[in-house]
Amino acid sequence: MKNNKNTIIYLLLTVFTLTMLSCTKDFTEVNTDPIGKRNAEAHQLLAPALVNVLNTNMVRNWNFNNQLMQVTVEINDSEGRVFRYDVRRNLADYTWNNWYTNLTDLKDIYTIASKPESLNKSYQAISLITQSWVYSLLTDTYGDVPYSEANSGREDNLQPVFDKQKDIYADMFTKLEQANQLLKEGTAIVASSDPVFNGDVSKWRRFGNSLYLRLLLRVSGKAEVAATTIAKIKQMVDTNPAEYPVMENNSHTAKILWNGTNSSTAVYSSPFMVNIRAVDFRNMPVCDFFLGKLVTWEHPCVVPSLGTASVPRFGIDRGPDGWVGVSSGYSPGSGIVMQTHFNSDTENKLTLQTDQNTGIIMNSAEVAFIKAEAAAKGWINGPVDAYYYKGMADAINYWMPAYIVKPTDARFISYIVDAGLQWDPTLPLEATAFGSKSQMEMIQLQKYYAMFLVDMQQWFEYRRTGHPILPKGPGLVNGQRMPARLNYPLITQSTNPTSYKNAIAVQGADDINTLVWWQKP
Repeated sequence: MKNNKNTIIYLLLTVFTLTMLSCTKDFTEVNTDPIGKRNAEAHQLLAPALVNVLNTNMVRNWNFNNQLMQVTVEINDSEGRVFRYDVRRNLADYTWNNWYTNLTDLKDIYTIASKPESLNKSYQAISLITQSWVYSLLTDTYGDVPYSEANSGREDNLQPVFDKQKDIYADMFTKLEQANQLLKEGTAIVASSDPVFNGDVSKWRRFGNSLYLRLLLRVSGKAEVAATTIAKIKQMVDTNPAEYPVMENNSHTAKILWNGTNSSTAVYSSPFMVNIRAVDFRNMPVCDFFLGKLVTWEHPCVVPSLGTASVPRFGIDRGPDGWVGVSSGYSPGSGIVMQTHFNSDTENKLTLQTDQNTGIIMNSAEVAFIKAEAAAKGWINGPVDAYYYKGMADAINYWMPAYIVKPTDARFISYIVDAGLQWDPTLPLEATAFGSKSQMEMIQLQKYYAMFLVDMQQWFEYRRTGHPILPKGPGLVNGQRMPARLNYPLITQSTNPTSYKNAIAVQGADDINTLVWWQKP
């Protein structure tokens, strides 16, 4: 027995030794990447990060922005309904986590493109632009957020400070100035790496400057920075527009085409298809505020108009009783019935759920309305109506590319007159009584429709201007106050407690009604 036991032990040792030898033989060679790539290149990081951010934006546009801004409204009497301003803390995590995760790649693009062996000024600029885009979403949603020390976990900084929104905006302006200069040289990039402009760096320059205008306008109401921001807007639009090219038409619109892309090699799926079931898409009623005006105007994206070639693009069918939307903020127990909704992909009809063009980052129509507001306030040369009509035409043309209209076309003028949307220079800039007409209401109402599906820009602009004027239903909670921000995520409170406490000590209570810096008087 003893001999047998020794034999078994010997055999086991032999097998173990041979196994170890076989495992370690050529270990380094077998486990070395045959391509020889140990680090990512700038062009490899761009598309995944942009697609991920845009996915996040569209999901929150659908289930948050559109609910607050009366584009859609649920048939639901339970608590925690966004359309009733009942915004819970669990909504904060999704955007925070996804935006910061993808900022790591966007920041890495700049680092990689700054190395001598891979120097590329265009990728540096694109990194600065896309960082500013995502950071602006973060700070406009939450207020003061990690910025200067953000995404530095690799340097063992796991508790970054929260920067003040004023400082974040100042640095984003610096980044966008730098990007504009870097892109002047037109350094080529890999076209297939760019799902937005297919390698056209001149369009990236236009997007960067258009984003610059958006952010300048957003803080222009703050007395402490008003003079410099207004002067900058004038410089960009009037004094030296050649130095700051911006979006002029829909060929400059920043977007990612789903199911067929601006890039020649990749295909991306719309989050409306991936994240939202067809039944959920069509079971979201259209709000009467959003729908009613479009129907009254006979807007071509909803009602066939502007000639027989017009085919509505928003994919909204009549309900049993016609174009009937649901009033937002209705009282629970009202027995509301859905009639009009967006079509889904299972109905064999035109639908936004499968539309390639829903992946909008920023469009040219928004730029026209930025100029319209600036001209109405006397900051830039007019005429205001030229910018106002151009914004409306660009918004229609984006969705109706087969039937382009110009502000001077007879059919567009007829549409404006019949809809009662002619520019009225005799109106006051702001309303003298609640609900009365004003120039700002005219501009911001059309801008509201132009920014349909553009992340949470409708909500941001409403918080900045109070326009468009939204009806307040009896079922609203939160004192009928539009939420001013999202709470900080709970995980941030527990993992970064010191910075979190310092932030709320400066900004105010971590509450949905605490105003962010640019909202405060």
